[in-house]
Formats: sequence, C-alpha cells, structure tokens
Amino acid sequence: MDNNIDKRGRLEEEVFSYRSTKDQKVILYWQGRQVMILQGKDSEKFLQRIANANVSQEEQLIMAKVTGNFKRGNEKLPKRR
Repeated sequence: MDNNIDKRGRLEEEVFSYRSTKDQKVILYWQGRQVMILQGKDSEKFLQRIANANVSQEEQLIMAKVTGNFKRGNEKLPKRR
C-alpha cells in the first residue's frame, strides 16, 4: 500500500469492520459503531473488492473509502457526559 494514503497510520489500528447479512446487506462499523449499510449492487461490489484485498490494511482502506467522511482525517470522538 502507498504510504502517502495513510500518513498517520490510522488504518493499522483496524478501526473498521463489517458484517454481511443473509439478505445480502453489508453493515460497516467504525470502532464498533454502525456507520453505513450497503445493499444491492453496492454490497456486491464491496464484497468483491474485500475478497480481492491482500492485506488487512488494504481492507481498511477499502472500508474507509466506502464510508467517505472518514478519509479526511477530521473525525472526532464523541463528547463524554
């Protein structure tokens, strides 16, 4: 993977995960929180890309790109009450 893509090393922490359901939906998680649901052709395309990924960091990059807002690096932690 190109080092310029993940300069701060966030993808090494494996913050993204996913789960596929019986009804062909893919649920994407960031730090254990659900952030997106893919269905139809989007879920098929995602699963195909993940299957072709060679390493865990590549899977993390795919999930980061799919979620969109998480590729800017400006995500904030929730405020504690």
